Amino acid sequence: MNRRLIEKTNALLSKEKGTIFKDPGSRINVCLVYPNTYHVGMSNLGFQGIYTLLNDRSDTLCERAFLPDEEDIDEYIRSDTKIFSLESKRPLNNFDILAFSVSFENDYPNILKILELANMPLRSSDRNQKHPLLIIGGVCAFFNPEPLADFFDVCFVGEAEEMLNEFIDAYRTSETRQELYGKAAVIEGIYIPAFYEVSYNNGISGRKVLHGVHEIIKRRYIKDISAYRFRQSIVTPETEFSDMYLIEAMRGCPWKCRFCVAEHIYTPARKKEMPAIKEEIDNALKITERIGLVGPSLTDYPYISEVLKTEGVDFSITSLRASRKSAELIGLLKKHKSVSIAPEAGTERMRRVINKKITEDDIIETSRLIFSEGMEKLRLYFMVGLPTENDDDIKGIVSLVKKIRDISKKGNIVLTLSTFVPKPFTPFQWHGMEKIEIVKKRLKDVKSSLLPIKGIRVFHDVPQYAYMQGLFSMGDRQISRVLEVMLKVPDWKKACIEAGIDPGFYVMRNKDFSEKLPWDFIDSDISKERLWDEYQKALFESIS
Repeated sequence: MNRRLIEKTNALLSKEKGTIFKDPGSRINVCLVYPNTYHVGMSNLGFQGIYTLLNDRSDTLCERAFLPDEEDIDEYIRSDTKIFSLESKRPLNNFDILAFSVSFENDYPNILKILELANMPLRSSDRNQKHPLLIIGGVCAFFNPEPLADFFDVCFVGEAEEMLNEFIDAYRTSETRQELYGKAAVIEGIYIPAFYEVSYNNGISGRKVLHGVHEIIKRRYIKDISAYRFRQSIVTPETEFSDMYLIEAMRGCPWKCRFCVAEHIYTPARKKEMPAIKEEIDNALKITERIGLVGPSLTDYPYISEVLKTEGVDFSITSLRASRKSAELIGLLKKHKSVSIAPEAGTERMRRVINKKITEDDIIETSRLIFSEGMEKLRLYFMVGLPTENDDDIKGIVSLVKKIRDISKKGNIVLTLSTFVPKPFTPFQWHGMEKIEIVKKRLKDVKSSLLPIKGIRVFHDVPQYAYMQGLFSMGDRQISRVLEVMLKVPDWKKACIEAGIDPGFYVMRNKDFSEKLPWDFIDSDISKERLWDEYQKALFESIS
């Protein structure tokens, strides 16, 4: 194996607190793979939670692997080094199970790059019992595993705390893959792609169920998040949240913005009870004083004030909702000089369309209170290209930010603009993306309008990557061809041409209610009719 790559891995391990080392022995050997770099993957609480959950089992060993840094990939290829795990430095094909944790669609090409570097066949149909079993979980598997279905043996649709243990139990007692598949297929939330055949004719024309398995896969969710030891194990400075211990306070959100997939697939919203939070804080303090609270709407977490008053803790929290309660919490975060709120849209009309349920007065008053508490940086998040958006809505973003700037000349405003991407299981799953030329112009208009104003900085995503995300978000199994081509042709649009795929079919057009959607086989406890009604309400709000 390459000495430089080994030394770099050992340097990362030397900075970690909480790493778990086990003797492979007779245990089930799992390599947990994050399809992005170490810096990104180790910042993900879900990834860390699975690592801890599996290693809590005495019969299972779990190690980690990541996409190599850009500068190291050539070294892997040059030295013919197969990608390996951090803990034991074993090649991935020496494990029983490769478990991919996937949270972002734009990481899909990285999955195939990792398999290529591991010298493993890409498609499930080309692998046999001698190869590791490939399983996938994470947010992307919740809402639409189909673009990746041809590459994985087993998909976990939903939250893993219960069904992953049930699956490992099934694996431990199975002699063959077919026996395992038979046992796994009856576990709620488990999806075996090979047991389903999909036919196409200008879209999905049919879906055939094989081997008598369930036609519908029910999303699995945990009713009581306080009862599970789904926790971070490793703290390291080599992450986005340097030396910070992350604790989940809430899962799901009560507000149901129409664009947000997390708020729909993590339903119902659940909170962690105070005793469970306190126990996690006490455990975290044995490692670090820096604790990050995770949740989509921490302003609505009923114990947030009580938690933030805990002595001896340097708390960090995710973005707050624009409200007086949020502003009051700022006083409990004196050590921090930055806070985030997400207006998402610049006009009242547009916020009604997306069901944001905050007013301009809410946003301005919250901003005023934030600056009055001495915060040095206010981060604002907006989206461009939302359904029914027009030029007045873009002018509204500029106008709103100027009004916030006029509140106080102290402190800085950092504006982040992202491109709207339709997501499954949201009311906007039927709505196509805006033309890329229009999105680029609107991003430019906001930036050029605010650039001359002192104390305002504007950042935005790269629109072409947002459209790639849209393709993978809304795609079906035919998108697997695009991902394979991208190993040789990284430009996703050129890869679509070579694969014979029209990306506009998936992301640019509005869809009818009657159309078969790739993810219709998943029961996410939200009826298609209800989502369609919400979509129609959004369109009505756009003209009212």
